Amino acid sequence: MSAAELAISPAARDALQSWLSGQSALNDWSDKTVDAYRGDLVDFLAFMALHEGETQGIARLARVNTTDMRSWMAHMRASGVAARSLARKLSAVKSFYRWLADREGFDPTAVLLARTPKYQRKLPRPLAEADAAQILKQVGEQDGRQWVSARDVAVVTLLYGCGLRISEALSLKGEDLPLAEMIRITGKGNKERLVPVIAPARVAVEQYLALCPYPMERGVPIFRGIRGGALSPRVIQQAMATARAQMGLPSSATPHALRHSFATHLLNAGGDLRAIQELLGHASLSTTQTYTAVDSTRLMEVYRKAHPRG
Repeated sequence: MSAAELAISPAARDALQSWLSGQSALNDWSDKTVDAYRGDLVDFLAFMALHEGETQGIARLARVNTTDMRSWMAHMRASGVAARSLARKLSAVKSFYRWLADREGFDPTAVLLARTPKYQRKLPRPLAEADAAQILKQVGEQDGRQWVSARDVAVVTLLYGCGLRISEALSLKGEDLPLAEMIRITGKGNKERLVPVIAPARVAVEQYLALCPYPMERGVPIFRGIRGGALSPRVIQQAMATARAQMGLPSSATPHALRHSFATHLLNAGGDLRAIQELLGHASLSTTQTYTAVDSTRLMEVYRKAHPRG
């Protein structure tokens, strides 16, 4: 047990574990997500114990006030925690307190009214349509082995043509073949969604399969490494890195940027935001709405360049 956890009362530790178990089961959190929430809450609870100079039982936690919250947030910022990370931590604390207040019957207003620090949201950086089309071709020129080139092209075509995460594309297995016009993808949090597979993506996969020297079997990944094992995401990341360097594109032109490009280009073509949310598998519409900000930013750039200034 860490020093921070030792500062927390057994009752508070039990409450935290109960909350984590319940939320994990309800939201199908991964172990990594559970650990992240645990770390955020342990830091908060340990600070409150040290702030008061005594172990914090549930009764004292119920009396956390506005001054306590300001002290914790000031401590976080002084410790070098960025505004974006602090906003995430505060969100975890509020979620825990809603649950704890409901269970213990106290008023959590002082915690829930703590103001989220402002921060600049990072906008997705999609490729221009012409660059996205060209990089699919460029990736296919990074390896002299024909089947390897076909493999890499098939993967990046799925990322751009279907909006898949690289982990989702590489998780496709023999039983998913031949790819249908709609495939079922299991994304983050084990959430399933149906994704249309455009004809060029199906053709790219078929061309790869025709050249791949390894048999396609149920339970075995479609995309293979040189020795026949599951293809590592780093291989595709490296192919993209080489291709973008040849094309003079910025470092933001990553495999994930192809997914951003899929969403942005659909939106530019008049795609419905809700439909795009479903295609991407975003749990919240607010995540998908960042693409409207990208579109607005590009529009203002064009306006500033083109508008007469007198």
